[in-house]
Amino acid sequence: MNQWKNFSKGFFKENAVFVLLLGLCPTLGVTSSAINGLGMGLATAFVLVMSNLVISLIKNLIPDKVRIPVFIVVIASFVTIVQLTMEAFVPSLYDALGLFIPLIVVNCIILGRAEAFASKNNLVSSLIDGLGMGLGFAMALTMLGAIREILGNGSIFDIRFVPEDASTMLLFILSPGAFIVLGYLIAFINRLNKSKS
Repeated sequence: MNQWKNFSKGFFKENAVFVLLLGLCPTLGVTSSAINGLGMGLATAFVLVMSNLVISLIKNLIPDKVRIPVFIVVIASFVTIVQLTMEAFVPSLYDALGLFIPLIVVNCIILGRAEAFASKNNLVSSLIDGLGMGLGFAMALTMLGAIREILGNGSIFDIRFVPEDASTMLLFILSPGAFIVLGYLIAFINRLNKSKS
């Protein structure tokens, strides 16, 4: 039962974006639309879950002196799988995310969970932790992208619900819009967390 508490922490109580403020570079860089946010979030979640599993399995075989480099090699292997798969099957998303896909390797969320959790816990706990944190990150990026796309383009997941000639707030698709929406979402999630405690 305690393992499932680790799963739910990633959504609100310890959400990497809204509470811990980690991984903000891809968060602000790629969330101009909901599909970009979802794509980046799921790619990061896959790498997080798989690297947690592998690191949990090999944790007793890794000498302390090379622990971090080994973690990075494991993470980089899964990022390469994600990158090649996206390039082959969803090239438009791959082009939209661009440089941010290889940067998953140095995402502090993944390395932090490998160091703080997967290297100290069993396989099942590491899997559940990776799923919770990864899906929480994907949820955060999708929410941010959806709000920015709705306000800035009048659509969500590229489905328009506002006429083409209607005025939208272009600011929200640009970089300043990412900061504005993120600030309001952080305030909202902090308010929710305070009301629960």
